Parts: sequence; C-alpha cells; structure tokens
Amino acid sequence: MLHTPTKIKPEESVDYNIKLAWYAISRMYNAEGSKYGITASVGFILINIDPEAGTPATKIAPQFGLEPRSITRTLKSMEADGLIFRKQSETDKRFVRIFLTEKGKEKREIARRVIKKFNLLIYENIEVEKLEVFFEVINKVYQLVEERNSRRKKQIKL
Repeated sequence: MLHTPTKIKPEESVDYNIKLAWYAISRMYNAEGSKYGITASVGFILINIDPEAGTPATKIAPQFGLEPRSITRTLKSMEADGLIFRKQSETDKRFVRIFLTEKGKEKREIARRVIKKFNLLIYENIEVEKLEVFFEVINKVYQLVEERNSRRKKQIKL
C-alpha cells in the first residue's frame, strides 16, 4: 500500500522504479545492439538524426536531456566508426549538421526495429487503459521535474 512518504523504502520511490526499469531496458537494448556493433545510446542518437536533412549538432543532446558537451565524445566515436559525418553551414561556419552515412542508416534501421519490437511487447502485454495512465503519470513526473529545474536555474541566476 502506498502512502505519503516520510521514511521511504527504495521500492516505493518513484525515481528508484523509473531508474530500475530504465536500466533493464538499457541492458536489453545494449545486449541487442551489441549483436550489430552499437550501443543503446548510439542507437538512440541514430534514430534521432533526420536521415535525409541531417540534424543540427546542437539539437541532439537536448533530445536526451543532456548538455551538448556530454554527447561530444559519443559523436566523435560515431564519426570514427563511419556512422555519421559533420557538415558545416556554408553561410555560418559555427553551424554544424550531423548526417548519417550509409552504414549509419543501416544501423539506424536496426535500432528502429529493436525499439519497435520492444514497444510491441509492451503493447501486447499491458492493457491500453494502464498504458494511458502510465503516460499521463510519466509526463506529469517529467513536467514537475522540469518546473523544479527551471525554478532552480532562476534562483541561481539571482
């Protein structure tokens, strides 16, 4: 039975359960990706790069809730592995887009299939009504955290 926590057990903690589920999902994606020579994080980056128009380098990290410098090493590794290439804007050399190579497009398709397979497993085994509540709750959790972070940033600036 859940209650308003004063002393909370890990299994009753929202963040513990989110982290536990995410680590299990991440391990599954890494195990699946290792068969094809990619990690879960590389797969997520690949599926978030527009396969035709490329994606601005500055847009990739925020899609994962990260600072741009946090993803630099992964992008360099992906470039060295021949999955992506960078192209500077001809009008503004500070502006860089990330594009998929043919190899990157192949690995992107693999990552997309793995994610689709996992989501199908979930949708086949959890009732639609429960999934609707899950999405409502997880979006509210995200919203609350973002609001708290926004307030904290404003306080730091003062």
